Amino acid sequence: MAKKAFLAGRQEFAALYGVKPTQVTQWVARGVLNYDRAVIVSGSPYWLLSFVRSFGEMTPRAKELDERLLQQLVASQEPGMWARSKAEVPPLVGLQEATALFGLSTQQNLSAVVRQGRFAPADYQLSGSPLWLLDTLIKAAPEIQTRSRSVMWAVVPQVEAALRQGRYTGPGSAIVPRGRAAAKAI
Repeated sequence: MAKKAFLAGRQEFAALYGVKPTQVTQWVARGVLNYDRAVIVSGSPYWLLSFVRSFGEMTPRAKELDERLLQQLVASQEPGMWARSKAEVPPLVGLQEATALFGLSTQQNLSAVVRQGRFAPADYQLSGSPLWLLDTLIKAAPEIQTRSRSVMWAVVPQVEAALRQGRYTGPGSAIVPRGRAAAKAI
């Protein structure tokens, strides 16, 4: 099984620098931060923690990193690795990708199963969202199938292949603008 990369979502990124999560969004809007060092899972960015760790030194006004919080975040993701590029991050799956992976009609069905503890334990819990390594879900699929009474939980081979090859373009593969940003996009 692939080794997990240390990651930080918007909430963790903000906490590491002692700001509110909306500040991270503002950094992106102002061009101080971008998604080049982030993987997009279920429509949200998850930055390489190696990048987040050095982000404060790259800004025009240096920002101080909370080292204690960094160590806690690393400990919560162990065993893991300090990835230097997105190419080192194994395929990740959030609720939207998992819905497509198992050919489910709605994300609500999956969300309920996850909340009830009848799904594979998440490999990450970042910014309030569960994330899995693709291999975790493929390995857990037979057990999930045997515990289910009404859903097949069959892996859709095309979705699995697209996720493995980094060419998945289904639900969750991109950040969808919301609020005023969505109105500007129209």
